[in-house]
Amino acid sequence: MDKKYVAYVGSYTHGSSLGIQVYDVDVEKGTLTERSEVPVSNASHTAVSKNGKYLYAIEDEGVAVFRRDENGDLTRINSVDIDGMRGCFLATDVDGKYLYVAGYHDGKVTVVHTHRDGRLGSLMDGVFHSGLGSVAERNFRPHVNCVRPTPDNKYLCAVDNGIDQVKIYRINKRTAKLELVDILRCPRESGPRIIRFSKSGKYAYILFELSNEIKVYSYDGSGKQPEFELLQTISTLNKEDDKDAIHNAASGLALAPDGLHLFCTTAGEDSVTMFEINPENGCLTKKFNLPISGDYPKDIVIFPDNKHIAVANHGSNTVNVFTVDYEKNIIVMNGKPHHVETPNCIHIWAVPEQPATPAEEAIEDKVVEAMEEKKES
Repeated sequence: MDKKYVAYVGSYTHGSSLGIQVYDVDVEKGTLTERSEVPVSNASHTAVSKNGKYLYAIEDEGVAVFRRDENGDLTRINSVDIDGMRGCFLATDVDGKYLYVAGYHDGKVTVVHTHRDGRLGSLMDGVFHSGLGSVAERNFRPHVNCVRPTPDNKYLCAVDNGIDQVKIYRINKRTAKLELVDILRCPRESGPRIIRFSKSGKYAYILFELSNEIKVYSYDGSGKQPEFELLQTISTLNKEDDKDAIHNAASGLALAPDGLHLFCTTAGEDSVTMFEINPENGCLTKKFNLPISGDYPKDIVIFPDNKHIAVANHGSNTVNVFTVDYEKNIIVMNGKPHHVETPNCIHIWAVPEQPATPAEEAIEDKVVEAMEEKKES
């Protein structure tokens, strides 16, 4: 492929890892080659800006932002305190104006303003979830595990693993505040973990950590209120009635670039499952469930060519790469595992083609801010 791609693996830093490991990606061969490591305290999740020029990362102090050069190397710009406990998930809005932070430990959704020159700015809003889930195990209070805007950028979905809900917020563009408009109530003790939308934007897929299943919803944002309708529930497990299924936990969810396949990982049975997506109705057909030769597969990413996957195994301190055979419905390990201590997330992004200089971005930022001030007045 013509474009250059780089992989970023975020990890905890209580051991030998420094934070974010940077890998060169050979898309055709399906290989990762370690290049460098960037210090970030407990980088549990990363996200890239809409224009691809900046990388955001969770850190103990809040959120950090890095400039990405034409090789994908990172240079720290600044960081902000999110006025709460350490976050666990990041997402950018469709317009590239805000960064959303999910707070697992304190059940908070935070909105951070992003400047055109890459800097992270003010905290625009912070909403704490309330309520009680089950008293069983750990899901007895709010744990926001994932935040993601709807494809039309009208709403923000906040997946709460603790109280078994997905709260839907309207994004008030005038005040930059979140307004709760609906709640998607999930089965008790199901543990919703991640939400992703189909390539068409018409369907939503929610991964449930405790019940080890994916629920498929249709999504319609054309009216005054968001509409989600449940279409399907399908297990992520190899053996749905396994008596030890309680020890499994669905963990990672990724949509393939072709928009026709959905991959998920499940800890406990330590497997990867591939589903084929019906483009007519968004529903899933399970094609395979196979072992990943690692422990606690916490995240998964699909290569841009759609032919390879990489799995971050948090428990066994490895990143494993596989080639996907869609005809035989199997995966074959591609090379030896890469050692990364306690990896949390893995992403692959194209490098920016023409990174702007800090001076150019500062000028652009001032122009945009002046235009916004004139519009508001």
